[in-house]
Parts: sequence; C-alpha cells; structure tokens
Amino acid sequence: MSKIHNTAIISKNVIIDAEVEIGAYSVIGENVKIGKGTKIKSHVIIEGDTTIGEGNIIYSFAAIGTDPQDLKYAGEDTKVIIGNNNKIREYVTINKGTIASGKTIVGNDNLLMAYSHIAHDCIVGSHCILANAATLGGHAEIDDWAIIGGLTGIHQFVKIGAHVMVGGGSALKQDVMPYVIVDGNDAKVRGINSIGLQRRGFTKEELQNIKKAYKIIFRSKLKMDDALEKLKYEFAEDEKVKLFIEFAEKSERGVYR
Repeated sequence: MSKIHNTAIISKNVIIDAEVEIGAYSVIGENVKIGKGTKIKSHVIIEGDTTIGEGNIIYSFAAIGTDPQDLKYAGEDTKVIIGNNNKIREYVTINKGTIASGKTIVGNDNLLMAYSHIAHDCIVGSHCILANAATLGGHAEIDDWAIIGGLTGIHQFVKIGAHVMVGGGSALKQDVMPYVIVDGNDAKVRGINSIGLQRRGFTKEELQNIKKAYKIIFRSKLKMDDALEKLKYEFAEDEKVKLFIEFAEKSERGVYR
C-alpha cells in the first residue's frame, strides 16, 4: 500500500503507485500520476495534468503543475512531465505549459535546489543542476549535464547547451554553446568546462578536439558561418564537435561569443 499520511489531501482521479510515499499536509490534485518509489515530503502541492516518474524525491513546499505565470494563459489543458530519480528541493516551482507547446518537461537524474523555478513550456534535460534560486523564463531549454549557478536568471526562449557551466548570479539573454563556462551580467564566455568534461569520461582526444573547435569559434575572429564551415571541414567525423555546429545552426537568439 502507498504510505500516505492521514492529513494529506488526495483527489479521487489520481494514479499513485503502491510504493509512493506522501507526507503530511501535501495536496495532490486531479489527473496527477506518480510512479513507483517516489517520495513526497510534507506540504507539497502537485496540481493539474502532471506525470511524475519513478524514484523522485520532492521536498517540502515545492509546487508542481501550477498555472503558468503568463498573462496570456487562459486555462488551457496543459501538462507537466517529470522523469525519474530527480531531487526537487524546498520551494521549487514547476509551472505547466501553455498553448504554445502544451507541456513543461523535466528529464531524469536532475537536482533542482531550493527556490529554483522552471517556467511554462521549458525543457530541462537529464543530469542537470539548478542551484538555489536559479530561474528559467518561459520556453527556455537546458540540455543534458548543464549546471546553472545560484541566483541566475535565464531569459525566455534561451537555450543552454549540453555540459555548460553557468556561474552564479549570471543573467543570460542569448543562447550558450555546449561545453563552455559562462558567467556575468550580461554573460561572457570564459572557456571550456574541461573539469566537467573529464568527470564525464571525455577522452583526451575528444577534449583536444573540443578545445581546437572552441578556439575556431570564440578566438579566431571568424564570422560564425565561416567558423562553422571550418569545423565541418576539419572535424567532419567528430560527433562531439558536431554538437557545436548543430547547436549554432539551430540558435534563434544568437549565441554568446
């Protein structure tokens, strides 16, 4: 049987696995689905069409599936989808989507520290860290293994590439290429996230090629189109370097250089 505290308020139209734990005074609204082994501490609010996977831990006073902070939102039936093995700390807020995409998505194995905010229509990948009070504006996208420092504000529609490290207290208005370290208000690119890449098992050759590609993009003074053509020629078979190319070609806001 699910371990549900007798003060918790659980709506009738929910799907909760038998191994879910729900603490005192938590409120679980209509249409919520919670997977095996997820633990919900006291005073948590989960609303709307929200699906939460397995093995998550959600700490006190988090609010998930709540309405978007968007004046255009008119009560549309939208979703929050959260994967497995996430740690969602105190006072985290995750808003559901708007009609624009219909959903807000969080992947697997993320750490969302206290007071961090994921706005409507955001996509957060897997293995990411949002430090205390990191804030994502609507439609922002965070790729896998990114780390967002505390008190950082990310503008609407900004995309953060994989393996990026964002320093605390930063403000981001443009997209951030994969593998780099950025910080500041307005943010500046500081270098390659070498230590992070080493910890994730990148080989010496992969790191060398990423560093060479970085110099072409950020230090050669080539126009972006010319830099990307040079990467395509010199690293045609390197999948890691291709991530630079693909990210830049898809960017709509422009990238920090």
